[in-house]
Amino acid sequence: MNELIIRLSDAEREECADLADATGRSPEELALDALRALLRAERGRVGAEAQRLARQHAPLLKRLGA
Repeated sequence: MNELIIRLSDAEREECADLADATGRSPEELALDALRALLRAERGRVGAEAQRLARQHAPLLKRLGA
């Protein structure tokens, strides 16, 4: 298992701890869930943009043999 260390302000740590407690999760679980949600959203956004660019430049890509 890999670890990632992030630095939080006191206010962020307190808010994270409060939300984790309110939802019955640990702060680490809460952070992991948030990171996974962000990665899914960004993967979708980047993938959609890549498809848009590929369609927009399809003739050029075809000429280049890509």
